[in-house]
Amino acid sequence: MKQTLKIIAASALATAALIKAVPALAQPAPIEVSIVHTADLDLTTQAGRRSLDHRLVAAAYDVCGAAFEVDLAGRNDVRTCRVSVLAKARGESRALASRSGANIIVAAR
Repeated sequence: MKQTLKIIAASALATAALIKAVPALAQPAPIEVSIVHTADLDLTTQAGRRSLDHRLVAAAYDVCGAAFEVDLAGRNDVRTCRVSVLAKARGESRALASRSGANIIVAAR
């Protein structure tokens, strides 16, 4: 009888701990952010725009991370992330052509 009560109590404690831990595991991943500085670039020139685009591509790779070669779904997710992040950042960079010294925030969820 005592052994049965101990098993029930241990089982209840383990279940309670597991239920309490589930919300912690279900929290969304933090948003990755990278700031691309443009103050040193002359965006009115082709060379300046090319340098900015290179920085945006590097930031997109940094923000979206990488996946293992064998993880096809992960690699597709990373590729999709890079495409969407880069499209958004390039859209912001076009708006920057008229303002100098502004920074572009590259972010992915």
